Amino acid sequence: MSAKMVANPKHVFLARNLAQYQRNLLLYSTYRGIFDFTPITKTRRDFTQKKLVGYSMHQLYSVVADVDKYNTFVPFCKKSYVYDRKPGSLKADLIIGFPPLNESYTSNVTLIKPTLVKAECVDGRLFNYLLTAWQFSPGLKDISQSCVIDFMVSFEFKSLLHSQLSNLFFDQLVKQMEYAFIEEAEARYGPPAIKSHVLVSNKS
Repeated sequence: MSAKMVANPKHVFLARNLAQYQRNLLLYSTYRGIFDFTPITKTRRDFTQKKLVGYSMHQLYSVVADVDKYNTFVPFCKKSYVYDRKPGSLKADLIIGFPPLNESYTSNVTLIKPTLVKAECVDGRLFNYLLTAWQFSPGLKDISQSCVIDFMVSFEFKSLLHSQLSNLFFDQLVKQMEYAFIEEAEARYGPPAIKSHVLVSNKS
């Protein structure tokens, strides 16, 4: 004699509702991850990367130190004006713009040819803190047109909205920024001697 199992209608109803709840929770969490504008506790972002590239230290230094022309090749840089130029340093006013941002800030730039370009925000209107640094060191011994880049950016916006936007697009922004300088080097000096290789990369 075989036993016939009959589903309990109440159990079927609960199972269906649980499955629907789980689907809705997944959709909500995905939506919230993209469009969540509730207050955040982490407002400072840091990114460091060490990369071997197919351009010399002097070539990369000349691109990064050319602050006057940032508006022609750096993503979202609408204006770059250099003044108070001295041996080993300069000041620059930059305007960055991507919806809904369109803000200006002033940086003190330290130049040590051909090893270092460091820029630090000094006006405090847009950022609580902003520091970017490019350090260049020799690359492969048998390829003169190569070097190692140590790139670092660390910042904290004053505005909560700007902090939220930076959290959403941080990875994309820093990657586009770094690639822009390599692409500009290629426009000025031709194809790289070797393919770029990321040696170390960290973000927080």
